[in-house]
Amino acid sequence: MSENRISLGRAENRVAVAKTYKLYIGGAFPRSESGRSYPVVDHKGAFLANAAQGSRKDARDAVAAARKAFPGWSGATAYNRGQVLFRVAEVLEGRREQFTAEVAACEGVAVKKAQSLVDAAIDRWVWYAGWTDKVATVLGASNPVAGPYFSFSVPEPTGVVAVLAPQQSSLLGLISAVAPVIATGNTAVVVTSQDRPLPAVTLAEVLATSDVPGGVVNVLTGRTAEIAPWLASHADVNALDLTGAPESTRADLERAAAGTVKRVLRARPSEDFTREPDLARLRAFLETKTVWHPIGV
Repeated sequence: MSENRISLGRAENRVAVAKTYKLYIGGAFPRSESGRSYPVVDHKGAFLANAAQGSRKDARDAVAAARKAFPGWSGATAYNRGQVLFRVAEVLEGRREQFTAEVAACEGVAVKKAQSLVDAAIDRWVWYAGWTDKVATVLGASNPVAGPYFSFSVPEPTGVVAVLAPQQSSLLGLISAVAPVIATGNTAVVVTSQDRPLPAVTLAEVLATSDVPGGVVNVLTGRTAEIAPWLASHADVNALDLTGAPESTRADLERAAAGTVKRVLRARPSEDFTREPDLARLRAFLETKTVWHPIGV
């Protein structure tokens, strides 16, 4: 009995381990090359953890990892990508309680509301996973032509997409932005919510322990206003999602993106991520290739 009381006393008085989370680049979890980190607090200001403060060099490393992963991911069959994404949903479901606790702490909502948001996020991931092998049928076409030719229009991924994740919706908004990017065969560099990064860090851990190849999704924590300009001007980034960009910087980021002719998805004012999704985000980062072929050859 005395041993049990001693163990219980130690459990009650133990000092919690303060976590310092890292970045997720190329399937690994490196520290920021700058060595910087910053405290993450809950909606009441209580300390939750430390997060790495990503730098320009970290962004460049993430872009290189995304570019390296692009041929394999875009070249996989749509069915295979769907299976991989569904596996992610399975792992998300297994960590539902952790996500609920993080969303409740970061967003300052009740536990039941957080559970609802987490369930919606998992369902959203499954919804996009189901679209991987249907996009070509819905958005592609067999074109009528006046001549002995076949003409097909086929949607293809744009390439490396930089995603500035929503600042307020730390999980549902994040998944609503990231899932359609990789479902259509692109690879992603994600800059998380600056003040609410923990659900994104946990999502990175889910991706690392599922079947998603390293480099397909790269996660950077830190100051969005610091990292975003380098991604907007990076010549090897093909598209930019401005959803989580500070309003004061959006015009500058669009100008920087224009310098390398990037596709840009503009932020929608007060976007409601709880609404049913549509094809807009699937369509946003696709190119259309038209192929002609002589009949009978």
